[in-house]
Amino acid sequence: MNRYIPNQHGAWAMLILPFLLGLSISDSHWIHLPLFLCWLVMYLFSYPVLQWIKTGRKEKYLRPAALYGALLIPLVAVVIWHHPKMLMYGALLLIFFAVPVHYARNRNERALFNDIVAIVLFSSFIYPVVYIGGTPDLAAAGRLFLLSVLYFTGTALYVKTMIREKKNPRYYYASCLYHLLPIVLAGYWNLWLSIPFIVLFIRAGYLPRLQLRAKQVGIIEIGLAVMVYLSVIWITG
Repeated sequence: MNRYIPNQHGAWAMLILPFLLGLSISDSHWIHLPLFLCWLVMYLFSYPVLQWIKTGRKEKYLRPAALYGALLIPLVAVVIWHHPKMLMYGALLLIFFAVPVHYARNRNERALFNDIVAIVLFSSFIYPVVYIGGTPDLAAAGRLFLLSVLYFTGTALYVKTMIREKKNPRYYYASCLYHLLPIVLAGYWNLWLSIPFIVLFIRAGYLPRLQLRAKQVGIIEIGLAVMVYLSVIWITG
């Protein structure tokens, strides 16, 4: 199954949270379901494609790429049939997809810049969700997009201090300093919203001192992602 299912557990939160954030400020429509399924299959499709590029092993990744590609076509057709302007968003995704392709070709997909580009792409899904909701509030969508980017960028830095860069003090201090930024910006938007980011700051400063396994880190991050979402729902509701 490692040919079909990505092993980057943090990506699942990035896949789901922007969708839920977009729904929190828009009306729900049935087209949101095929939109999310399209988004999910696009992510699954990108995994064997990037692994194919990285390893050159066509025989291993051709079948999962073909399967997800076949599933993707009718989903894209349904979304575009009802909202033709979504083609523009799809074209934008294709342009930015050149970045992970570049890093996959150079076997450096864990680079921080590649992570940030992925975070921006995942977070941008808020916009089509709000657009399809029929009542686009671009100001609110922009705030949620920025919040999502700030949150996931901080998470990316923190996770590196827990796993790949856990012996690198520069990453630790950079992570702690960075986590002050979303506290200020979230507090400027709504003072109560700074509270979950204060929790994230404490997590970034304290947990790297503990000897946690990758699975434990992932479980904690799931809980913190739920905390961020519920905080936004409470404030926007």
